[in-house]
Amino acid sequence: MTGQSRTIPAASERSLHQAYDTALLDLDGVVYAGGQAIAHAVESLAAARADGMHLAYVTNNALRTPESVAEHLGELGIPTEASEVITSAQAVARLIADQVEPGSKVLVIGGEGLRVALRERGLVPVESADEEGLAAVVQGYGGPDLAWGRFAEAAYAINRGVPWYASNTDLTIPGARGIAPGNGAAVEVVRIATGAEPQVAGKPLPPMHRETVLRTGAKRPLVVGDRLDTDIEGAFHGEVDSLLVLTGVTDAEQLLRAEPRHRPTYVDRDLRGLLTGQPEVEPAGDGFRCGGWTAAAGEDGLELRGEGGDPVDGLRALCAAAWSQAGEGSCSLDADKALARLGL
Repeated sequence: MTGQSRTIPAASERSLHQAYDTALLDLDGVVYAGGQAIAHAVESLAAARADGMHLAYVTNNALRTPESVAEHLGELGIPTEASEVITSAQAVARLIADQVEPGSKVLVIGGEGLRVALRERGLVPVESADEEGLAAVVQGYGGPDLAWGRFAEAAYAINRGVPWYASNTDLTIPGARGIAPGNGAAVEVVRIATGAEPQVAGKPLPPMHRETVLRTGAKRPLVVGDRLDTDIEGAFHGEVDSLLVLTGVTDAEQLLRAEPRHRPTYVDRDLRGLLTGQPEVEPAGDGFRCGGWTAAAGEDGLELRGEGGDPVDGLRALCAAAWSQAGEGSCSLDADKALARLGL
């Protein structure tokens, strides 16, 4: 079931790693943060793989090459082949290659991941806007040390009419010390300087979904992510199911206010959710029950009743109450008291 008209989280009697053939996993905020593995990620992924689930890592971060990402995952205890890593750099390189002549020069504003992906598609990465015959400008996350002058280089070329592409437009990226500016913030700098609009490849847009399908061959995929506006919306547009984990950018309040395209199929605390079924959220009086919790939309906001139990069950019930009240919009009811009871 896809999330086109979702008003309650879905249930699954089977564990998710058995119900789906491939997990399309985001990395930052799902598998690791700041380079360190998130709690329970390594053992959960190992168990899912051992039981036959194919794992693919799909990231909007265009900085590193698939080989370096696979090496990093291996160091964390997650054996990974480079072919199991799909990046927005690969997606944007294919997008550019479909629109320019083979062997064209492309100005790179970003890291090595972009350069490798461009070469894979037969394009020539260059560093200067003054290169003769420049066919495109591509911008991707370049890490915290990307020089300000690189944005100026992009602006020079774009203001001369060179087509502009972006790997992704995530405004933030999670790290060990907190949330930092992402490639989308850098794209805004160039947009302000040029008034132009880039063609974007990464999640949640179709070029990234196309790249993922081409490289994984997944038949029944499950998107696993921490961001509503990239991972979950990408699954929505791709008409595939999704699991939101609460280990990254999205918090419980944002989830309750999600519009239809941002509502995941399933919700869980972390990647242990891959190894379990998902409980049913069912109507109960004027609200919805999940586990030991019942949630409803009241005059003073979202209400939560019950004897307690797993806080994530309470969140699932609250999602049903909030999404049903909001319909095709975003829930505006106050949820502070209800969430305080859950400690989420």
